[in-house]
Amino acid sequence: MTIRTGIIGASFARQAYLPALRTIEDVELTAIASARLTSAQAAADAFGIPRVYDDWQRMIGEHEFDLVCIATPTVYHASMTLAALRAGAHVLCEKPMAMDQAESAQMLETAESLDMLHIIGHELRFNPNRRKIKALIESGVIGDARHANIVNISASWGDPASHAAGHWLARADMGGGRLGANGSHQLDLLRFWLGDIGAVSGQVATLAAGRLDKNSGAAWTASADDQFSFMAEMQSGALCSVFVSSVARHGTGNQTQIFGSEGTIMLADDDEKLLVARAGEDYQDMSQSDSNAALPGVGAGVWNVSFVALMQELTAAIREGRRLAWGATFADGHQCQIAMDAIRRSSIERRWVTL
Repeated sequence: MTIRTGIIGASFARQAYLPALRTIEDVELTAIASARLTSAQAAADAFGIPRVYDDWQRMIGEHEFDLVCIATPTVYHASMTLAALRAGAHVLCEKPMAMDQAESAQMLETAESLDMLHIIGHELRFNPNRRKIKALIESGVIGDARHANIVNISASWGDPASHAAGHWLARADMGGGRLGANGSHQLDLLRFWLGDIGAVSGQVATLAAGRLDKNSGAAWTASADDQFSFMAEMQSGALCSVFVSSVARHGTGNQTQIFGSEGTIMLADDDEKLLVARAGEDYQDMSQSDSNAALPGVGAGVWNVSFVALMQELTAAIREGRRLAWGATFADGHQCQIAMDAIRRSSIERRWVTL
């Protein structure tokens, strides 16, 4: 079976989706759409895609797709996903799933009612180190998981002139902000490792609203969050702490620590070393490699490499007519959306919110 594939969005899709899909046999890259036709054409030229559009609705209307992959600003996810599903396509939607849980609920209900496959771009579920963490916790190596700490400090927005004016990631009305961009990943991993979330308490802030256009130097104002933190009480009783900022001048990367009654797990993204210590023992390196990193044309880094396994599972499920055996479905994306909405509510109301 040849899987006829349409792509909406030509930025991250070009970095991760298209290189991954090109490694899989019997995937036909049929068409790509982007708000800027020049961007769509550049991606099409690089990956041999025959049709380009600056109107995604026209693209969906003119082709019969088996799979539509959506890598656009969050504000468009719901309308694009619903249109693709109703046109008979399975859907990969980038995270965060939607603007709010009302949208994510509709996306999930529609996908399920039409019996279409659905997956969210939480590619880290396919990373061998993070899958190893899940296996270690479930096997009882660290005993009962009691608490987890995740810290992600970056300098990506630390320079006021680092981006062009009006960049969508800095606009709340477009679904930008670090809670959606990074927090959705952290929430999904916590659920992946430790089960469902019971309650949250958080703060969402815009610490560096005053920005300068990177080309002209003109002043503009960011409206989306650039820093957030939250505590999550898991239904298991484990307590998790997450702090993320994109406005530091010097980043520290992502650090993950999980503490159990009988051991500890640590993972840092600077070297991707998975360190595990059992009670009374020193840390051991249990790092896992990803064979997909050696595939030609796949970009470096866990984000790009992990998408290969995600696409392999998704296309195999489509070809074999089965449900997904691995990955974050729209059901997971909806739970993540509920948690993000609760964190924002907690920040406004200054209190714990039960999910």
